[in-house]
Amino acid sequence: MNELNTYRNIYFLGIGGIGMSALARWFKKKGLSVSGYDRTSTTLTQQLEAEGMQVHYDDSVEHIPEVVLHEKKETLVVLTPAVTKDHKEYNYLLKAGYTILKRSEILGLITRNYKTIAVAGTHGKTTTSSMVAHILKSAGKNMVGFLGGITTNYESNLVMHGQVNDDTLVVAEADEFDRSFLRLFPEIAVVTSADPDHLDIYGDHDSMIQSFKDFVRQVKPGGSLIIHESIEEKLAGDVTHLTKYIYSMSRGQFFAGNITAHSGFFEFDLIGFGGQGERIRLGVPGFHNVENAVAASIATHVCGVTVGEIKTALESFKGVKRRFEFVYQNDKVIFIDDYAHHPTEIEAFLRSVKSMYPRKKLTVIFQPHLFTRTRDFAPGFSKSLSLADELFLMDIYPARELPIAGVDSDMLMKDVTSPVKVRCGKSDLMQKLADHEVEVIVTVGAGDIDTFVQPIKNLLVKRYEN
Repeated sequence: MNELNTYRNIYFLGIGGIGMSALARWFKKKGLSVSGYDRTSTTLTQQLEAEGMQVHYDDSVEHIPEVVLHEKKETLVVLTPAVTKDHKEYNYLLKAGYTILKRSEILGLITRNYKTIAVAGTHGKTTTSSMVAHILKSAGKNMVGFLGGITTNYESNLVMHGQVNDDTLVVAEADEFDRSFLRLFPEIAVVTSADPDHLDIYGDHDSMIQSFKDFVRQVKPGGSLIIHESIEEKLAGDVTHLTKYIYSMSRGQFFAGNITAHSGFFEFDLIGFGGQGERIRLGVPGFHNVENAVAASIATHVCGVTVGEIKTALESFKGVKRRFEFVYQNDKVIFIDDYAHHPTEIEAFLRSVKSMYPRKKLTVIFQPHLFTRTRDFAPGFSKSLSLADELFLMDIYPARELPIAGVDSDMLMKDVTSPVKVRCGKSDLMQKLADHEVEVIVTVGAGDIDTFVQPIKNLLVKRYEN
């Protein structure tokens, strides 16, 4: 495998992806020439351009920068799985003999040279890895975090502190999609969950579980595994080459004790670190984030961060964009946006919202993500979405997939038991919302539903501000 330090130019096919853009920022900070293609202009790609990266949005060889075309040996091409095999630029670069590596391969090469904390799980990995990065940075550790979301504290998916040297700690999301996390060989691994997902890749849950087992066994001998109680026996029952730290919400080796809630925000005692347990006021809402905070606390404590430093950091943690993000609120209406796209995530999110506002009507706008995921988990989607008092159900966002006969949002709609349910698409969502009275409204999904966040906010401001 070529060493990364032999390249002067990095060209990204899909530079606007959340994981891709973190890598682009890393290479830019290291002084390399960074450019790339993406399908559409977004807030994130515009930020990359403002940071000095050349980005274009037409799939055309003519738009590839001259330096990339003229310096083949000094150029590394980074590829996202979202780029299709008929992509013109991809095929040109492939036939011309450029070195082309997947994002996961690049992350594997970068992390190989540093002590790495890899956070895996079908739910919770973005928030947990962001918490880990925030705690390390707050504690003054030399660190780099490659994150799968934009942290509210730093307005970036690349978080850095101090010098990049032999003492640097790297925090990386370990993505199970396409078995990407098997490129990582961390010193410390966190596994938050292993619910069935990505069955288009794995075929069945057992195959996915096997990949998680393989990932756990790639933790370096003498390293640490922080794993949720519910999956410890299944994934790591026979693991003996590392130290295991088992956590959960309210019992076991490490947990949150004496949990109290104040408008959805939690205080708890951090139990398992000796003593009486430090009292934590968590800076983000949601039941699930209490567990994420316990996992992040263990991972950083293993790295030498004191419990006092962890307490201070967790209280100042402001969350991740599109993870329980408060977009707008006043005394008449609350608007929250969340990335949840799996039935388990949706249920956890909606239950947390309902616990925060038990007397208010909950209006949910959901955009399913992927035909295969909709097909594989249809009953679970219908059940979790039925927590809504009112549901606006959008068409499926296809992402990388072609349509599947008989698979559409209607197959979810028929089993939703919410008193009010409305089918809509991108073309008529705003029209159907226009005269609709809401109290608590949430947008949910991993597709392009985020493009409606600002228009919905504008609608609410116009209607509910005096």
